Amino acid sequence: MTGPNILLTRIDNRLIHGQVGVTWVNHLGANLVVVANDKAAGDEVQQSLMDMVLPDVIQARYFSLQKTIDVIHKASPKQKIFLVVKDVHDALALKEGGVPLEQINVGNMHYEEGKKQISSTVSVDEADISAFKKLEQLGVSMDLRGVPNEKGQNIMDLL
Repeated sequence: MTGPNILLTRIDNRLIHGQVGVTWVNHLGANLVVVANDKAAGDEVQQSLMDMVLPDVIQARYFSLQKTIDVIHKASPKQKIFLVVKDVHDALALKEGGVPLEQINVGNMHYEEGKKQISSTVSVDEADISAFKKLEQLGVSMDLRGVPNEKGQNIMDLL
């Protein structure tokens, strides 16, 4: 096998929570959740809270974007990785940094001032749309869905 065994990458501004920590991990058969986000990588309190959501048999790592780029290729093939990022910009930085992202699940991007809501759980602004378009140009497929048993929608159809 070449490259890390990344089962799926999810964009979710909540990072690890019940849906991610239980539903997605079980669905994917992941044994490692890697949170790639600069802020979360340095926030031990947030990490402890996220660890509490995960089953004991699932490991979690909290890396900055650069550390993820630097170490993901060293992952053992036995590590079944569920990669979680906070936003589309983190995902794009990883892809442009050489992390082999092929499929992204867009789960949650909260509404903020200046963003338009494109689904019940996802709001975007022009910078987000631009980042999604770059990811598409780089060959990444992206679907929007909250939980595995939902029918996914191509995010590009909603932008």
